Amino acid sequence: MKNAPRNKWFRLFVRNDCGGAFVELALIMPMFTVLLAGAADFARLAYAGIEVSNAARAGVQYGAQNRITALDIAGMKTAATNDGPDVTSLRATASNSCVCTNGTSITCANAATACVSPARTLQYVQVNTSAAVSPLFHYPGLPTTFNLQGQATMRVEQ
Repeated sequence: MKNAPRNKWFRLFVRNDCGGAFVELALIMPMFTVLLAGAADFARLAYAGIEVSNAARAGVQYGAQNRITALDIAGMKTAATNDGPDVTSLRATASNSCVCTNGTSITCANAATACVSPARTLQYVQVNTSAAVSPLFHYPGLPTTFNLQGQATMRVEQ
């Protein structure tokens, strides 16, 4: 009879399943951590993509202010790269083009006299941005570097 109380506690302890939740947590936690890291990397790449696109828009907005800023290629590139300081590998190229309202392509150097009346000169600026962004972790089947690109075109104010 002396062993009866001890057997009762032993049976109670063996039937107790309060440690099962910790076992399940230990099995799921590595998968959850990988999922969380992947989501963070995806968010980081999405943020960089938005920065690259916004940088192109900032550069073209600077160039489209008037005919003088439309010729400032270096200023458009600077405006674009200054808008995306969080993307360290951001590169920008800028260009301008002119066309007559009747569809004739002309160079911007002779735009004042190239269009035959009643056609007018329309001037456009374009900024292309690009950046190479690497994810924090390497995932099998995905590239080690993502090339992000942005482009914006706008007509110059007359």
